[in-house]
Amino acid sequence: MKEPKASISYKDLIAPCGMNCGVCIGYLRKRKPCCGCYEHSANKPKHCIHCAIAGCEELKKTDSGFCYDCIDFPCFRIKRLDKRYRSKYHMSMIENLNYIKHQGLDSFIKNEELRWKCQSCGKGICVHHDECLECGAPFDFKYH
Repeated sequence: MKEPKASISYKDLIAPCGMNCGVCIGYLRKRKPCCGCYEHSANKPKHCIHCAIAGCEELKKTDSGFCYDCIDFPCFRIKRLDKRYRSKYHMSMIENLNYIKHQGLDSFIKNEELRWKCQSCGKGICVHHDECLECGAPFDFKYH
């Protein structure tokens, strides 16, 4: 059996939209895991391959490579994504991007490592589930 990923602290797992791909079910799944926004593989979901945000022409003009640096931030795509993730998964792309902009990527990653860590087994928590994929312990979003 493949050893689960122990860390989500890879800078290349923070997508331009503010999504931490290290907490995505696609990245954390044991069979055919996705490698994140910046990598290309057959395991990447189709909606990620054809992501309008990652392929945005305005994003390509930014110095940082993040949407917060765009003149249109937050654009309708980010607002729509943010609304969905706030209501379904208790995470905000806009808050993530503002944090990165004002506190830096390294600080954001340290915060994410603490935020998405299972209190029972110490493995990474998936944003798309309300329990740890490794040990099954419930994850209470109101405390994170």
